[in-house]
Amino acid sequence: MNKQTNRVDAPIIKRIQIRCQQHIHHAISSLTDVWRTPIASLMTMLVLGVSLALPSTLYVVLKNSQAVSQEWTSPTDINLFLKKDLAESRYQNLLHRLKSYKEVDSFEYISKEQGMEEFKRSSGLVSALTLLDHNPLPAVVVVTPKPYYRTSIAAQELLAKLEREPEVQQGKLDIMWLARLEGIISIFSDAVLVVSVLLLSSVLLITGNTIRLNILSNRDEIEVLKLVGATNAFVQRPFLYTGFWYGAIGGILAWLVTLFMVYWMEDTVLNLAQLYNTEFTIEGLVFSEIMLLFITAIGMGLISAAISVNYYIAKIEPS
Repeated sequence: MNKQTNRVDAPIIKRIQIRCQQHIHHAISSLTDVWRTPIASLMTMLVLGVSLALPSTLYVVLKNSQAVSQEWTSPTDINLFLKKDLAESRYQNLLHRLKSYKEVDSFEYISKEQGMEEFKRSSGLVSALTLLDHNPLPAVVVVTPKPYYRTSIAAQELLAKLEREPEVQQGKLDIMWLARLEGIISIFSDAVLVVSVLLLSSVLLITGNTIRLNILSNRDEIEVLKLVGATNAFVQRPFLYTGFWYGAIGGILAWLVTLFMVYWMEDTVLNLAQLYNTEFTIEGLVFSEIMLLFITAIGMGLISAAISVNYYIAKIEPS
């Protein structure tokens, strides 16, 4: 029984070895064919690399913009102006209830006296304020929402909820700038998606047309192969590997161009951050994003090659 199994497995292993050898041979020969026309091949790879580098660079800009917006939105504090002439115990009851809010990360209570002292220090009107017969400032509670509730919509909902507390006279949240910032980032995100789709479509067209020209220039060789019994799959394989090499090398070029663009923008971003007295370092592509860029480039090369070979090689028949 074991001898029969070994006899059955041996041809299967042999066929797998032969198939692997064929793939290796076609991969090497297709790479050699690519460099037989170095200028034309390099131009195609450069077009593919630049076409992929533009959306990847825009993605880096979008990613860093979102990181900056998250830092700007972190201090989205809600100021609650409390009603005057209430007992201190009422204010303490409000603070106790705020601890049970799942949306609230932290809060700070500023009494009327603390508010007046701070206003005196910041305004420089100490002599004028001493003429007042009473303290006109209300007690204030500064509420900091949790990160999930710091978006414009969630923060507004939390503000409306806090304003329903009986001790609260009025709540204030400067949210318009945050909503505008989120709108700008959303528009930029959509623009990056549209540009990426258009450029990937151009990659398909350019690479597919290059493969088509390679097929037509090797028409006589394809006819000879079909005369001796070669299948369409066997004939198509070298051109598929050509698309693979275009995509792989184009992906490397795209990564290098993106790396250069990030390095070129870094000084400008640092100078802008210094004007606002902030520390910010631009973040490039991480390893997973680089791998995604390579996979996308190779996928575009294989898809465009598959479309071309399936359409044109099927039309070529020996006369």
